[in-house]
Amino acid sequence: MKAKIYHNPRCSKSRQTLEILKKNNIDIEVIEYLKFPLDKNQISDLLKKLNISARELLRRGEEIYRKENLSNKDFADEFLIDAMVKNPILIERPIVTFNNRAIIGRPPEKVLEIIWSLKLIIRRVSEK
Repeated sequence: MKAKIYHNPRCSKSRQTLEILKKNNIDIEVIEYLKFPLDKNQISDLLKKLNISARELLRRGEEIYRKENLSNKDFADEFLIDAMVKNPILIERPIVTFNNRAIIGRPPEKVLEIIWSLKLIIRRVSEK
């Protein structure tokens, strides 16, 4: 079983989250989403796993957010997802997924919630 981290190596929170995963010996697939942008389906899947709206996944401090007036409450999720596809820098980071769960690593220690469930599943499997 492998966890995934949607990672930006230039982001200190993303690096800290990745370090927590490594220190806990979690098998990780690192996805540098700025180099390999996500498509609409992948972003929609992350939103479902995170149980949040597209608006909640947006990085509001990015210049493109202001330039494209993405604070406009009239924009539907579909429009905001398209904006994230075109401008992946808008996606909040880091995101860690495991099975059907996902968490935004802000603060980085939040990733411990996934680590605990991952270790519990591994323990159950090894007891069988």
